[in-house]
Amino acid sequence: MKRHLGSLGLLAGLWLVWSYAWSVSKLALPYIGPFDLATARTLFGVLGLGILLVATGRSLRPTPFWPTFWLGLAQTAGFTALSNFALVTGGAGKVSVLAYTMPFWTLILARVFLDERLSRAQWASVALAFAGLMAIVEPWHLDLARLSEWLAVAAGLTWASSAIIAKTLRRHHRVDVMSLTFWQMFWGFWPLLAVSLAMGEPAPLWGWELAAALLYLGPLANSLGWLIWMVLLGRLSAGATGLGALVVPALSVAIAALQFGEIPSLSESLGMALIALSLGLLCVVTLRRAKAV
Repeated sequence: MKRHLGSLGLLAGLWLVWSYAWSVSKLALPYIGPFDLATARTLFGVLGLGILLVATGRSLRPTPFWPTFWLGLAQTAGFTALSNFALVTGGAGKVSVLAYTMPFWTLILARVFLDERLSRAQWASVALAFAGLMAIVEPWHLDLARLSEWLAVAAGLTWASSAIIAKTLRRHHRVDVMSLTFWQMFWGFWPLLAVSLAMGEPAPLWGWELAAALLYLGPLANSLGWLIWMVLLGRLSAGATGLGALVVPALSVAIAALQFGEIPSLSESLGMALIALSLGLLCVVTLRRAKAV
């Protein structure tokens, strides 16, 4: 029971921090390019986690290189860069909803790579989520204006792949969660830096607004957020962990509506409703399985 309550507490904290991070990123983009922002927030996150590792007396010995590198490439570099790029022209609420289709991609990838079998109800939830995704993205309208939506979906798929990599890594190696989080972020920083330098974005406009955003996105959302995420991956199945994170886009949409006046269209509202219905179905399945254990 204590372990269960602890996991719920971690999830609640993760929901709050990551929900507002989408709006914070949107607010920071007038002052810094999307790839520079991804690089800077990751650097702040690496420094924050490094200090935390030293302060708690943990070893700085690297975790297995290749699995950790691929994890960092997907979880830190891929997800952060794609989601930031999507926010340049996309609304914070819509981008967060599309990126958080991650749990449904995770269910499918976990079935293929981890042999986590899906029930009929779970397959139905995936179908509902897919229908919702189509209603939001409207793929029959192929134009550059919808590039941000496809980037957000790609971010969700990349994040889902990182969950599978992390789960596989921990099946074959005994690693400290905090050390793994630090090293995947460390290795993910370098591809971000390379892309940032190659893009040649304008110099950041430094001020208290950008500094505050980086402090929130780096030490809090990146360092603490990804650490909590990795802890939850160790306690729950890949699909169940992704399921819990779906509360974040709902809060993000509400925050974006209040802060930026982002009101979803009829099609977008329908899509979000279908995804919410899918979430409810998955919640019922997860609770029933938990009671049966």
